[in-house]
Amino acid sequence: MAASDELFDRLVRHAISLQRYGNGVIHRLIGILNRADKDLYLALIDALERMPESFTAARLEALLASVREINTAAYDKIGRELIAELRAFVASETDFQSQLLMRAAPVNVSFAAVSVDAVFTAAYAQPFRISKDGAVPMAQYLAGLSDARAKVVRDTVALGWVEGQTVDQIVRRLRGTKARGFEDGLMEGSRRHLEGMTRTALNHMSNVTSQRVWKANEELVAGWTFLAVLDSRTTLRCASLDGEVFPVGKGPIPPLHINCRSVSVPKVKTWRELGVNMDEVPTGTRASVGGQVRADMSYSEWLRSQPVIVQDEVLGVTRAKLFRAGNLDVSAFVNNKGETLTLPELKRKNAALFERAGV
Repeated sequence: MAASDELFDRLVRHAISLQRYGNGVIHRLIGILNRADKDLYLALIDALERMPESFTAARLEALLASVREINTAAYDKIGRELIAELRAFVASETDFQSQLLMRAAPVNVSFAAVSVDAVFTAAYAQPFRISKDGAVPMAQYLAGLSDARAKVVRDTVALGWVEGQTVDQIVRRLRGTKARGFEDGLMEGSRRHLEGMTRTALNHMSNVTSQRVWKANEELVAGWTFLAVLDSRTTLRCASLDGEVFPVGKGPIPPLHINCRSVSVPKVKTWRELGVNMDEVPTGTRASVGGQVRADMSYSEWLRSQPVIVQDEVLGVTRAKLFRAGNLDVSAFVNNKGETLTLPELKRKNAALFERAGV
């Protein structure tokens, strides 16, 4: 049932819509930074023009106080905008997941609603994974972006002044050049980080909301399936989990890293498990970078069907040779923590495979 054409089609279309929705949110948030930067650079130029020939760290901090205030105010506004956006998003996601289950359920199965406010509060407070090394609450991560941006300004000013750069040179290093659309400036990194956090936050909210709706309806939902994107940009960690099934509320719930595109998909109980004497809907399809494939095709199966150049891009040349020589699953290249095994570690586990692959 969970693999039916209708259910998978709705989930795929929803994932695409989420990407487009994220683009709009990111555009508005980065707009806040762009507008604040006009004042920030004016304040920075004023501070630099008052900079003495020799200065202490404390003096530099004092001169850049107005720059920090503008930066902090911008991120405070971004935080408020993002919270309002995410709250509305959770309401939309709650409705979507509820409608999805109701469409998949037979008429005699009851359905439990969930509180949007409770789901939002839980999702916002729940840390989301930003790397293999840790997870932080959303508010803490946003504050970290603000601090990191202020540090870029401070360090660039200090280095530029020591190197004898002019005010224009320091500002240009931070801002970038108009000829390149200001994308070559050090401050551009803060926009990329904000974009990554926003996409990850939306994915986090979507998956937490889904799990909450499914948990409230365990009479209908048997578990959830980890679904990775079938293309060469997917990390080995996500690829190794593709198709794995976990109990509701447990397991490696996406996002697993910044800009993670993986999603969780409900595994709805069969008709007969729900007491309905009906055959299941035939397996449908899922999207991949090359077009539609079987809904139950794993990432490893998909990768095996790709040209050598794609396999090399995803795994690296040596691991790709091992993949082809040993008929391995992608999961063979990660440990139980989801970390990519080094080539020496792989060789210690399977020296014969290295010999067979000629590496």
